[in-house]
Amino acid sequence: MSEIASELARVKGAFAQPTLTLLHQRQAPVVITIFRAAFGRNNKPIPTARLHSQVEEHLAGMRAVSEEDVPTGSGRDLCHRWMRGQWLVRSLDELGNEVYSLTSHAQQALELVKNLARDRATLSEHRIATILGTVRRFNAEANPDRGARVALLDEEISRLTAERDRLVEGAELPSASEDYMLEGFTELLSLVSALPSDFARVEERFATIRGEILAAFRAEDRPAGEVIDDYLARADALMTATPEGRAFEGAFALLRDEELVGRLREDLGALLDHPLSAAILADADRAELRGTVRLVRDGLDRVLAQRSRVTATLKEYIVSHDAARDRELERTLRQVESELMTWMATTGPRATHDVPLLPLRASVDHLRERFYDPADDVLPDPISVADPDEAPRLSLGELKAQGGPQLGPLRQRLEDALRDIVPADTLGELFDGLEPALRRPVEIFGLLHLAADRDWTTEDVLETFAALRPDGSTRTFAVPRTPLPDPDLEHQESPA
Repeated sequence: MSEIASELARVKGAFAQPTLTLLHQRQAPVVITIFRAAFGRNNKPIPTARLHSQVEEHLAGMRAVSEEDVPTGSGRDLCHRWMRGQWLVRSLDELGNEVYSLTSHAQQALELVKNLARDRATLSEHRIATILGTVRRFNAEANPDRGARVALLDEEISRLTAERDRLVEGAELPSASEDYMLEGFTELLSLVSALPSDFARVEERFATIRGEILAAFRAEDRPAGEVIDDYLARADALMTATPEGRAFEGAFALLRDEELVGRLREDLGALLDHPLSAAILADADRAELRGTVRLVRDGLDRVLAQRSRVTATLKEYIVSHDAARDRELERTLRQVESELMTWMATTGPRATHDVPLLPLRASVDHLRERFYDPADDVLPDPISVADPDEAPRLSLGELKAQGGPQLGPLRQRLEDALRDIVPADTLGELFDGLEPALRRPVEIFGLLHLAADRDWTTEDVLETFAALRPDGSTRTFAVPRTPLPDPDLEHQESPA
């Protein structure tokens, strides 16, 4: 095949994708508008009945403004037509309700239209600087030469150090131009807009794997263990060998790093607070950038939910599959087939035989199951009422010894310790000096409660509390060390 012929085949394959078939049809502007109005930028699933009514309302609004290329049919018919075009997918949510969501092909078409609708310069200083910075960072992270990597890092450190020293010394702070900010926000919005379609492709791939697993289980042409091993291998390859899977893993790693997520929010907030951002960004663009982290979280949740459905399919098959019952059914079907072949060998081609759908019931006049046992009707022995005089005698002190912490006496001991000439250093030291009645294990919680009321902070190190139970036994507890404040220092600081 010549080079031009192979290129033509690749182009035809691209035009056969659902993304371009959606954009190539005559009613594409109407369909794209309905998708954008119904699903927004987050592609949140919509209940089927609600989307049917929304489609009909949007179509009525377009007919009211004399739009010509409006598709005909009810909202339900159009949604089914879009499902056949692989632009909508219908699934079940967590509560078992049917919902619609956009496929990755439809989201890619929406993203392309959104990018074309933005005013965008073809060449700018920002884009050239972005290319140079990306190439330099890529080379610094991938260069196999150790010396070259060290030289690149030294050069970057020297450049950043010089810039920092210049700004610290009070040199002029260069401000970004409006064209530079416009190009930067345009590229940032383009990157953020591509996230939903990337997550949708991973989600659809897991849905495809789930369908293939169910088909393999129903076919039973391979052992169940082989099907499970194949799923694990394909799931691992999906996360490591495909661009969408690697993007999902990268986003998952980002959300696990709270410091990185916080830095992303701070950087986005600083960019949106820039003096030039108000004149460049529309309200919808600002909302899109502010919801970047939430957008990533929602996409991850949908992918993880789809992966959980695949895992649940495997679990359900493993738990409910009965190999003995399947073999019994197979043996019965083979016996039926054998008898059918025998009957066909002795009858003509037009012979008929009435076969009932259900077997006849066996009629039995009486079938004794078990004999009567009079012991089954004997009442249980009556419950005897205990004599109150035989109950153990407990004093008030014994009852209090088994109760909760004595906050009143503990608060008094704590205040006395703070007024002491040589106060205790920590809460544990104070506890060890209390009388035995206030050194029960439960009194430790009372002291910690009083310390929390006074906003005393604990340290990472542990200290021991030697507790004494009411029965005389001892128990040692390790509790975070709580230093007691120095009353003299507090007295000195109060006049200021």
